[in-house]
Amino acid sequence: MNVPRRRNLVDVPTPIRCDSVELRRIALPLVEPFRTATGTVTVRDLLLVRITADGVEGWGECAALPEPTYTAEDVAGAQRVLTDHLVPRLFAAGPVTPEGLAGALDDVPGHPMAKAALELALLDAEGRATGRSLAARLGATRDRVAAGVSVGLLAPDALLARVDDYVAAGYRRVKLKVQPGADHGPAAAVRARHPDLALQVDANGAYTRDDATTLAALDDLGLLMIEQPLADDDLVGHAELARVVRTPLCLDESIASVHAAETAFALGACRIVNVKPGRVGGYLEAVRLHDLCRARAVPVWCGGMLESGIGRAANVALAALPGFSLPGDLSASDRYYERDVVTAPFVLDDGHLTVPTGPGLGVTVDLDVVESFTTAVEVLRP
Repeated sequence: MNVPRRRNLVDVPTPIRCDSVELRRIALPLVEPFRTATGTVTVRDLLLVRITADGVEGWGECAALPEPTYTAEDVAGAQRVLTDHLVPRLFAAGPVTPEGLAGALDDVPGHPMAKAALELALLDAEGRATGRSLAARLGATRDRVAAGVSVGLLAPDALLARVDDYVAAGYRRVKLKVQPGADHGPAAAVRARHPDLALQVDANGAYTRDDATTLAALDDLGLLMIEQPLADDDLVGHAELARVVRTPLCLDESIASVHAAETAFALGACRIVNVKPGRVGGYLEAVRLHDLCRARAVPVWCGGMLESGIGRAANVALAALPGFSLPGDLSASDRYYERDVVTAPFVLDDGHLTVPTGPGLGVTVDLDVVESFTTAVEVLRP
């Protein structure tokens, strides 16, 4: 893909007048159960957003989980906010560019994942109308991105077998979930088995400031980073921890906006940032966050939220920007789903995923598959 270096997000944003917005819930079966704060789930309850505008359609995907345990948003709540507040404001705005959407929704604070889903549908529709790929729209400079994989908490033998499989498949980076009592031992076992593996750990805020010695013990494992060791609102604690731990700290849940990143950098709270578009309110804000990090020489990578091929296509496009210098949570479709919702699922090719180059998201939604997994449909019109 021959994509010029980005100077602005887009040369001339294209206003979109929406004729309808479809909110579709699907239950997409997972390859293996996914552990949540309250148990495990065997299907991904997804909210898809499809807009029609001037003869084209655009697809978006909401990253919210079934329960508000990762962030304050949940999938049912996101749908209610879209139905009652965000979509009516979109209709009232008339023709609106993706950049103008934030202003149209500005009087509704919060709800970044719901807003991000609507923004992505607009970006996709704009790209399909203009013939421009989302990757080019955002400023991608690569035609493929390195793929990484995340591994949950498992028994020792199962963990090593799982990592062996992923390394054999060609994944360029492995992330291990850790928590107090299950950290150095599992990570050390994987490091001993794979001494040259790009390896990192993710705590999802499971530790406290009192665990500095425990976390510092990970320094002897040659990890890429320790991701989100403390609570998301404890930037001061992360800054204190960064003075004790040699391994670079990466912030995920703490970085909800460009302003949050600026504060984290000022405090010295992290050296790496995980960018999740849903968490920061959309792909345009994710690009602004990328630009800030690149200007500060802070490496970034793209996190995942069990996306279908719709959200995965957008994440791969984002991860092709020049500042995304580390492999992200961008796995092949079959890591999570036996049947994806796009006609050409993402596959691993020499440890990489190919950046879509077609108009908009660059993928074709398989309507038959979507219909077969649909649990509810709501269509909104002006």
